[in-house]
Amino acid sequence: MHAQYDVILVGAGLANGLIALRLRQLQPQLTCLLLESNAHPAGNHTWSFHRSDLTAEQLSWLEPLISVRWPGYQVRFPALRRTLHGEYCSIFSSDFARQLKDVIGDDLWCNAPVSVVSPTQVTLADGRELHAQVVIDGRGLQSTPHLQLGYQVFVGQEWQLAQPHGLQQPILMDATVDQQAGYRFVYTLPLSADRLLIEDTYYVNQPTLDENSVRQHLADYAAQQGWKLSMLLREEHGVLPITLSGDIDRFWQQQRDQPSSGLRAGLFHATTGYSLPSAVALAERVARSLPGDASTISQQIERFARQQWRDQRFFRLLNRMLFLAGRPEQRWRVMQRFYRLDAGLISRFYAGRLRLRDKARILSGKPPVPIGEALRALLMTSGNTGKKK
Repeated sequence: MHAQYDVILVGAGLANGLIALRLRQLQPQLTCLLLESNAHPAGNHTWSFHRSDLTAEQLSWLEPLISVRWPGYQVRFPALRRTLHGEYCSIFSSDFARQLKDVIGDDLWCNAPVSVVSPTQVTLADGRELHAQVVIDGRGLQSTPHLQLGYQVFVGQEWQLAQPHGLQQPILMDATVDQQAGYRFVYTLPLSADRLLIEDTYYVNQPTLDENSVRQHLADYAAQQGWKLSMLLREEHGVLPITLSGDIDRFWQQQRDQPSSGLRAGLFHATTGYSLPSAVALAERVARSLPGDASTISQQIERFARQQWRDQRFFRLLNRMLFLAGRPEQRWRVMQRFYRLDAGLISRFYAGRLRLRDKARILSGKPPVPIGEALRALLMTSGNTGKKK
């Protein structure tokens, strides 16, 4: 079987799903096929972002996807409890999947694993060949020796409670919990008066987690908060890359001119691991660039990703301080100090738009880690600049 499309998107996760939706909005005449190896698109995730992460135009077309929103959020540390204002939003993968099915319809193929991906052709596991002007690979971060990574790993549970929890806004970080082997915090989203998503999250050097211990930690935390767990509705697992340094030229040479998206293109916030703002920006760019040939689209994606790499140099520096300076169980001190800073700076940090004076402010004063180790972490190479050789 041979079929020809304008674009084939391999992997129906966040990045490719947003590209498909934006293409339908801007260029509905183009033929677009979205392939997913699993029975349902979008996986089992909760994607969150701050409203200030996006432009007004981006927010306008993303608006129908937002599942729940709050006017602010809390952070908690041993010596700090703070409420920050500004809308915080979440998208549930179940709602995202429903939107994809409604909008993409028969051009969304589930249970369609692929065996070979090239810039203009996909071979399905059953041997069928599909052809396109452009194939975009969005199947997640591939193994690479060219990025030095730490990891944010978590297990999240959505619970129906026996009685209301009383939370009015999310707790993005509660680092008053036992720190164990690295920076640990509990993240809580109040989804309704008696429903919560609770995540136990760790910044660690290796992407491993004892899931049974984490489940017990979540139960203990809920009990400490006075929440009476009634029914487990859903459980999700996550491993988000946190970039310390890398060789961006070799990373892109490894891609071999294959257009890619999302984590596979290295598009995520280097410190928080949040990927939605980058995915929205990429969807906008790709939807406005098509139709086009694979080489041109690949170059455009690479330019965008390299610019993000350059823009995030300072974030990689902070990550090295977090992961490489001081004892793992003391990493919370770095974050507690950060959350004492100006609310506008914190907002710009999440949006990846720090000003020069913001960077100076973050680094000023006595570091919350041993000075010698902080200097070694700062001086360690941040990788190349992202300029193409």
